[in-house]
Amino acid sequence: MDIRKTVTIIEDIGSEYGTRAVFDNPLAGAAADADLKPLIDYSLELGVVLTERALAALGGSPAQLRSYTKAAVVGIAGDLEHGAAMIHPRLGMAMRRTIRRGKVIIPGHAKVGPPGTTVDLLYGPLDQGWDLDAVDSTPVQVHDAPRPREIVLWIGYGMGPRVNARSKGPDQREVDALLASFGA
Repeated sequence: MDIRKTVTIIEDIGSEYGTRAVFDNPLAGAAADADLKPLIDYSLELGVVLTERALAALGGSPAQLRSYTKAAVVGIAGDLEHGAAMIHPRLGMAMRRTIRRGKVIIPGHAKVGPPGTTVDLLYGPLDQGWDLDAVDSTPVQVHDAPRPREIVLWIGYGMGPRVNARSKGPDQREVDALLASFGA
């Protein structure tokens, strides 16, 4: 038997209307200058919970991780900045605190859309910024979310290189030397 791919999907339904990663947007319909703190606070809690679930699903330890990612899709009653508040200010710190690693910025992006909107999870290296073989992407969606007043939040971790990875790039010393050649 030649198995090309195995896909594992874990769906925990906390209520009929969504999971902990699909949740009501408390700022949906609010003015554009509304305080984003409630969403930032949610991201701190969800960063820990979702990271713990990801580690359990991978069956590995944080030492085995090589890449990570984050993304959000905001329902059409919200705005793009609601997704940005979820993924940019504090989510990455909660993820790092949970795995006790992560020197490199976590790639992430947000968008607004109706239920079934696809978003690409853009994976980047955890600790070695020029580990190009850890860079990858995968499209994801939740077929019935986000509803207009919801947000879908994703985090992801990878344990190995991209399939058939062999695109070697510069190392940190080479980049540092190039930057130094520009002068101060």
